[in-house]
Amino acid sequence: MIPDPASAAASSGPSELNKSSNQDKANSSGAVNNSEDESGNENRHNRGRRRKRTHAEVENVTSKKTQSRRCGVRKDVRHRKRGHAEAVTLFDAITRGPSAMRVVIDGWTEAYVVDRDASLLDLIRFFIQCCGCKGVVTAEMCHTKGDSDAMDKMVDELVEDSDEVAGLQYKKFLAFPWILTVTWPMDADSMEYPLIQPGPYGRWFHSELCDFVSVLVCQCQHSLIFDSYLINTLISLLSELSDSHIRAFRHTCTLAAVKLLTSLMDVAVNLSLAVEKTQKLQQAQRPSRQKAQVERAQRKVKELQGKRAEIESMMNVIFKAVFLKRYRDVHPEIRSICAEELGRWMRLYSSVFLNDTYLKYMDWMSYDKIPDVRLKCVLGLQSLYGDPIVLPHLDLFTSRFKDRMISMTLDKDHEVALQTMKLLLLISKTHEDALTADDYKPLLRLVYSSQRPLAVTAGELLFLRVLSIDDPTAINQDERSQEEAHKQHTFTRLKALLEFHRDSKLHNHVVYLVDSLWDCSGALLKDWPTITSLLLHEPSSPLPGTGLTREDEAVLVELMLASVRQASEGPVLAGRNGAKKMLSSREKKVQVDDCTKLTQHFLTVLPHLLAKFSGRWDIVASLMRIPQYFLPESPEAKNTQLVSRLLSEIRAVLEVHSDAAVLEAASRTFLSLCGEETTWGSMARPVRDSMVQGWVDHLKGLLTNSFVGAIFSADQEQSGDLYVTLKKVSAFHNCHDLSGWNLFDLLLPLLPVEGSQEGAPPEVLKEVLQCLSYCVFWSLSTSSEILTSRDKAVSLRLQLRVFCEASHRCLSHSNRSVRQQAFLGVSDILTAHSYQQQVWHPTSWGPLPYTPTPKLQMALLNFVCKNVFSGPDGDHECKACRHSEEDKMEELHRRRSMLAAYCKLILHGVLETSMAADIFTFYVKCCNLVLQYQNDLGDIIKETIHRSRLIDKFESTRTLVLSLQQSFVRLKREQEAGGLPHVQQGVQTFSSIKELAKRFALTFGDLVKFRQCLVLIHRSGIEFAFQDFESSTPTFLSYLSILAEFSSKLLKPDKRTVLAYLQKHTSDQAADLTEERWQPLVFYRGSLLAEGDDAASHGSSDRKQPGRSKSKLEGSKSFGPLSPTEPQVGKVHRSSPSNKTTHAQEHLVKRPPSQGTVNTEAGDDDDHADEDAVEVEL
Repeated sequence: MIPDPASAAASSGPSELNKSSNQDKANSSGAVNNSEDESGNENRHNRGRRRKRTHAEVENVTSKKTQSRRCGVRKDVRHRKRGHAEAVTLFDAITRGPSAMRVVIDGWTEAYVVDRDASLLDLIRFFIQCCGCKGVVTAEMCHTKGDSDAMDKMVDELVEDSDEVAGLQYKKFLAFPWILTVTWPMDADSMEYPLIQPGPYGRWFHSELCDFVSVLVCQCQHSLIFDSYLINTLISLLSELSDSHIRAFRHTCTLAAVKLLTSLMDVAVNLSLAVEKTQKLQQAQRPSRQKAQVERAQRKVKELQGKRAEIESMMNVIFKAVFLKRYRDVHPEIRSICAEELGRWMRLYSSVFLNDTYLKYMDWMSYDKIPDVRLKCVLGLQSLYGDPIVLPHLDLFTSRFKDRMISMTLDKDHEVALQTMKLLLLISKTHEDALTADDYKPLLRLVYSSQRPLAVTAGELLFLRVLSIDDPTAINQDERSQEEAHKQHTFTRLKALLEFHRDSKLHNHVVYLVDSLWDCSGALLKDWPTITSLLLHEPSSPLPGTGLTREDEAVLVELMLASVRQASEGPVLAGRNGAKKMLSSREKKVQVDDCTKLTQHFLTVLPHLLAKFSGRWDIVASLMRIPQYFLPESPEAKNTQLVSRLLSEIRAVLEVHSDAAVLEAASRTFLSLCGEETTWGSMARPVRDSMVQGWVDHLKGLLTNSFVGAIFSADQEQSGDLYVTLKKVSAFHNCHDLSGWNLFDLLLPLLPVEGSQEGAPPEVLKEVLQCLSYCVFWSLSTSSEILTSRDKAVSLRLQLRVFCEASHRCLSHSNRSVRQQAFLGVSDILTAHSYQQQVWHPTSWGPLPYTPTPKLQMALLNFVCKNVFSGPDGDHECKACRHSEEDKMEELHRRRSMLAAYCKLILHGVLETSMAADIFTFYVKCCNLVLQYQNDLGDIIKETIHRSRLIDKFESTRTLVLSLQQSFVRLKREQEAGGLPHVQQGVQTFSSIKELAKRFALTFGDLVKFRQCLVLIHRSGIEFAFQDFESSTPTFLSYLSILAEFSSKLLKPDKRTVLAYLQKHTSDQAADLTEERWQPLVFYRGSLLAEGDDAASHGSSDRKQPGRSKSKLEGSKSFGPLSPTEPQVGKVHRSSPSNKTTHAQEHLVKRPPSQGTVNTEAGDDDDHADEDAVEVEL
């Protein structure tokens, strides 16, 4: 990183101190220097400071070989003894492991006793090298100890200087009694010093440096640190370097300084223990000891106390000189080091550091904007609250700063929030009265957090504060009394849990509550026999005070269902992150055991629960979902009597209830029970078929009585009965293939015919449309089995066409729910048909191609524009949705579903990509009616643009152009009509169209990959702007201002190509560019002439030519051709202008031609063309 020290010393002023010999150490100047050989030897070892050495080199470091790694290439160099031994520096010691470190430090301490100045300079060089600086370190002694004025004057003169010619900079600073001169490169602040090296090396060096400081203090703790020279100089050095503006010095020396304080603290703790031990021994032997021995013991105690006071004085100096300046350093790594060490100091030496003077820094750093600093503060406090010795000293801190700790549970960094919750859990265990009931409320609600580790920790706190009740069964009682006491204890805990859930007012999140409590209270939640006995209230074991309200019963059943799901599927939940996705073998075994237990228990108890709660649809809907988690391999599954009883109860419930939740639960339960691999499938399938046959027969009778000719004439009671039966059939048809009952032909007459205004009620039509879509879905999914000839394939296509035509008629229905169901049904069917055609093997019979009619395509587009992008005020039926947030979210979900369904039609090739032009217009919409939906729908449009570009980038680009041109034409028509905002709803302003173009331009990421698409945009835009440029100003000239938003995405060769194409359209006309009407052209031309960083950042080979900017500015004043002095970088292949220019029609701008625009393949004659040439067919 820097030149050789010898050469640097020869070319710098301060290096003249190196010319003195080793014999001049005792002179008055006190200059300490190194020979040239020693400097070269030191540099050879410094170059290998990033390389780990083996421990085998430790025992004889002067005679064994040195293994070095440099630049990823291993080179083994064997050094043999040739008259002198190879020296090992202190920096080399930390690269060779702890044992070598102790050996080298022992040698250094012996050398320090002989010559402390030379040894201390070696130690100073070590810390300089740890900062990543391999330059020259020189020093001279200062002997003006008694002259304070001279001292102050000398310190003021210690300034930084630099030598720009040599590329070096110097820093003189005082490490009394040394005046040190450090030389380092001028760009040292940007170099990677060892502490910030990427990978494991940086972490390893951090650990080794800390160990070095600890071992150094440990080896010197008995004598050397009390000589008033070593530690004072070291503290002065580290304090001065930690205050440097160079990050490497500041970071490394701050770490060394705080670790030095920690090591000194260990010495102080040992001294305190020695004092206490001596005092106890003195008190125990005082009566039997002589006076001389007592005085000797007292002197020893005073000596130890004096050393401890001296150590505490050193620690105080380091704290004030380093910590107070660096705990708010600009770099977060330094602040993090200070926060971590402060917590360690409070725990190790609580008698000095554990008070309000130091605790306030911990609270202040908890507000740091960097998560790692806040995390170190929280971890430090955890170590304090986990130590019972220091707990009494934390009462005042807890009372003052608990609000901050509670607020940190909502930290944006998940790890900080988790560790803070663990801290508060620890405080709750150790200080029962530290947190009030109001403090616990926001903490306990975190059991519903989306981060599972945080929610689990909050669950532990909930279990500790709410569910931790002593079990009375521990007392000696008889077996029956213990069972009753256990049930009473379980009911008390469940009652507390139900009360907490009711007070939290989040009744739709029971499954998340169970997941949060599963690790700490799984035994309670898996006590299904006790829970079911409480629900059934068995007469044989009456429990006093176990009355449950209707609300409690519903929530308790949800808790039981959630615990069954948790035991069967594990902790993976939708919307919750941080769960363990892979289970261990032990966890899998526990999961299988739990599934076996719940299958065995509920197969017996569930029929009783269904019979008791058969009149409550909410409880029945939850109970009917439990069989979905049964284990088919359970021994109880072979008990046909139990299975038959369960199926009978489910069938009885379906005869009573027709709620959507009950029907969906029953349908999915039968799906799991009727599987081919299940034991009870042979019993469940006949029951299902019998129920469906009964519903179909009843449906046929209702349809016969409901029609008079071709007119639906059923009364209200018959319509209600028809609606209920259709709901049951539709719910089961969603999960089961009911094609054998020919429901499509049975229900098709219920749909309105062409020109008919009367028909079935809206709710009946909605169910009919849904059931018919399921019929077509099952026909497509089972086509591999049923399509054995062309006639059957034609029949399937006919069924698809009939459904699409019927849905098309329903798109204009007066009822909003019918329209939405018709749109979603036809969109999903067409998408599924397109997918089946793509995956079908061409050698076998498959679905025949079907293309929706143009009328249906336009109807789908108009439906999306009217029902998705219109505000709630435009639909009277949607006004009720504004009364609650839940209704608003439901309405937003419907809008997103319809938009996604239409976009899938485009991406699957059912509709032309150009049909998305109107949809892309709403990507940025400034209309008041749509502004509130912009953020909620924009992600779907953006993803559609991205995916359509992956399919066909040119067709997608033409669609973007068409979208902009359509918006511009609508704006022109509005201006021609008088510019009134009520003339045409949804018309964008000119600024909004420019913003739309800007957003479109941002979607082009890789400019090299999409350079032809960008050229296509400019070509189409120029043709659109000058399509009627004959004698007067072009009508659409202002469109060039919109087109200029794409200019920054062009590469430099493409800019010249587009500029040449622009001049081709304008060169035949004379105009004065100073007129205001030509300003869009001037603006667009200037955007093409502007020099940007786009080409340079994407590998363009063009270089900026001197004087080019001036010629460009001058060239923008006329329509003339490019200046001949400008280099011809891009090669343009000109051809006759295309006759397929873009013209504005009455309602739609024609899509640009899809062929003959951009030539992506070079011809045979262009093999030697320039690499920067872009071939555009203009």
